[in-house]
Amino acid sequence: MTAFALGLKAEAAGYRLEQHDTIGSTNAAAMAQARAGDVGRLWVVSDFQSEGRGRRGSHWATARGNLAASLFLRVEAVPGVAATLGFVAGLSLDEALRRVAPGLAVAIAMDGLEPGAGRQSTRLRLKWPNDVLLDGGKLAGILLEAEPLADGRLAVVIGIGVNVIEAPSGLPYPTAALAGLGISATAADVFSALSDAWAGIERIWDGGRGFPRIRDLWLDRAAGVGEEAVVRIGGEILRGRFETIDSEGRLMIRMEDGTLRPISAGEVHFGAVAARA
Repeated sequence: MTAFALGLKAEAAGYRLEQHDTIGSTNAAAMAQARAGDVGRLWVVSDFQSEGRGRRGSHWATARGNLAASLFLRVEAVPGVAATLGFVAGLSLDEALRRVAPGLAVAIAMDGLEPGAGRQSTRLRLKWPNDVLLDGGKLAGILLEAEPLADGRLAVVIGIGVNVIEAPSGLPYPTAALAGLGISATAADVFSALSDAWAGIERIWDGGRGFPRIRDLWLDRAAGVGEEAVVRIGGEILRGRFETIDSEGRLMIRMEDGTLRPISAGEVHFGAVAARA
């Protein structure tokens, strides 16, 4: 069984860890703790996940050696504000990956993050709404789930999966794994760095009050800004150009007729992939 451990900053900030050798879903386990009255700030991590959950109800197994982790938080925020924690997760993963594999990106320092954090090269990018790309392939995914609690707060579970040793095949988009690029970091290395990065970036988020800063940082690391975009929403296909994200975290697409359309959810492709869609 992998010996996962919180980073020192995460421990000092009061986060806790529950680890498993095998689990159905770290998200499901974290939400079960929320329903049982857990106080939150709880990471659930497993060596192997047999029933991972994704967008549109998809399920998959997380290979042993990849990272499957979920964080349960109790938050005093409306669902729309709580949803912006997905951007906190993306930034935290970005920072963690650069810590365990410094060669992935060249950074320019920014106020408010750890030394060395900042604008990235094109190797490591954040894709709206919930993916981390490495060299254009999906390296990590994020899934948020929320339920109301009896005290009026929200139980928010942020699930994070990272392809550390193995990337799935047979998908309609490119994928990537750290080991496939010669990076020797382990799932435990990534998790420790992730827990520390989260502790710092959640402080910037500050219950949603700091989202304007989070938004700026995320856009500095975003994939596809200014590029052609195709968005599938159910049976509808929209084409335009990815201009920005708004104050609520919605994707803003400049349509072919010049109008600016906000997108709250959908399957998005940018650049060359969009051109083929």
